Amino acid sequence: MSSTPHPPPSPPPQATILIVEDEAALRRVLERVLVREGYRVLAAASAETAYELLASEPADAVLLDVQLPTMSGLALYLALIHRHPGLAGQIAIMSGDAEAEHVRVWLEHNPCTVLKKPFDLKQIVEWAHELLDATDQRSGNG
Repeated sequence: MSSTPHPPPSPPPQATILIVEDEAALRRVLERVLVREGYRVLAAASAETAYELLASEPADAVLLDVQLPTMSGLALYLALIHRHPGLAGQIAIMSGDAEAEHVRVWLEHNPCTVLKKPFDLKQIVEWAHELLDATDQRSGNG
């Protein structure tokens, strides 16, 4: 019998969401909302930063802007799922122009969640809860 008190059980690990958005104000708002919902958030302003972050910090989901400065978010999406196959189905793209021909054609070949800008922040929270709660249930049943 040990007289040392047992530490309290650790809370379940937080799901991590990577936000890739070059617009600083929007990136900060998204980050604040998701942190308030209990998620761990990584944020990147460019495709390169996002790629570097994911090399050292695994993410459970990605919010990805289509229009990034040096590389299209659509090209980054393909690079991410190639390098991190577990992210397939875990990425939502954010676009102010989801009806553009190149975006529409790309989505026919790469179906994923599309969050059309301007969006209500509740949509982001709902996407995160639906996606990450479903992930928790899958891993809990295994």
